[in-house]
Amino acid sequence: MLKQWTASGSWYCIFTLIVQVALPKHVSAFTGRNKMLELLHGHDGQFVEVLRLNKKCFYRLCSLLTENGLQDTRSISAQEQVMMFLTIVGHCDSNRRSGYEWRHSGETVSRHFNNVCSALVSLAPRLIGPPDFVHIPSVIENNPYYSPYFQDCIGAMDGTHVPCVVDAHLQPAFRNRKGYTSQNVWEGSVHDARVLRDAERDSSFRFLHPPMVSVNVDAMDRRRQGGDPRNERFNYRHASLCNVVERTFGLWKNRFRILSGIPRYGVRKQRDIIIACAVIHNFIKMFADDAELFNAGEPQESEEDNDQHVDPQIQEQDEDANAMSNFRDYVRNSIWNSEQ
Repeated sequence: MLKQWTASGSWYCIFTLIVQVALPKHVSAFTGRNKMLELLHGHDGQFVEVLRLNKKCFYRLCSLLTENGLQDTRSISAQEQVMMFLTIVGHCDSNRRSGYEWRHSGETVSRHFNNVCSALVSLAPRLIGPPDFVHIPSVIENNPYYSPYFQDCIGAMDGTHVPCVVDAHLQPAFRNRKGYTSQNVWEGSVHDARVLRDAERDSSFRFLHPPMVSVNVDAMDRRRQGGDPRNERFNYRHASLCNVVERTFGLWKNRFRILSGIPRYGVRKQRDIIIACAVIHNFIKMFADDAELFNAGEPQESEEDNDQHVDPQIQEQDEDANAMSNFRDYVRNSIWNSEQ
């Protein structure tokens, strides 16, 4: 409003109406659909770097998710929704950055992220589970270093911790022995030592007892300390097989960077993200034709909760436990005799 004098010395007012036209937030002509098409028709290596899986695996995953309830919307196809989800979990992109990259509002990105996550979690019973307990893994069956000594071994078990963000009053329940809050990725919340004890004492599990404690020293020190070289040979081969679990967790966390720094979501949503990433990881393992794709990237150092303070009750062995100890000794002696 402006005030000016008239010729008679009185005031008169001039009212000016200013109208501000709202501009759209995303004005680029390069839309999310354009980004999707660019990736689909672009270089295969670039596709893997951005989405963490190849095109053939991507199409299969989208087909499975649409069969499981994921649908196109008026403006966003199911493929674009899956791409948004993969870039977020693969690179730990924030909601704001994803909105900018895909030219959608934060609400749209969040809604479709949740839809894809729910569809993946619903696939967990089909894609996450134990092996068939029938076939011997090829890494054992076709390798004289392990076969026939470990020919009846069908897998290894372990857990891992994934960082999480929780409210202050919940932090004591989620704080691990390393001082940060995390979720223990186990079937339930039982401690590792109890799982180990039950597996050792029940012969139906056919669980090979852990390697005997032995110091890794050279031959002269070993003779001086009275160590058994047979134990050393067994421990080395046994540990190299068990290391497959650590390596798998490392590949899993390296593929999905969100697992190393999960945003401030609700606890249930954080849990679902972990499950969804495991589903995708297993899906790639099952359907990726290129082994290098599955093993791409150096695994980060795993921060497993390998607590060495074992429950004293674990020393209590019954007849079933002794039978498995005898079997372990049989394997150890077979390895030693084959090298003499």
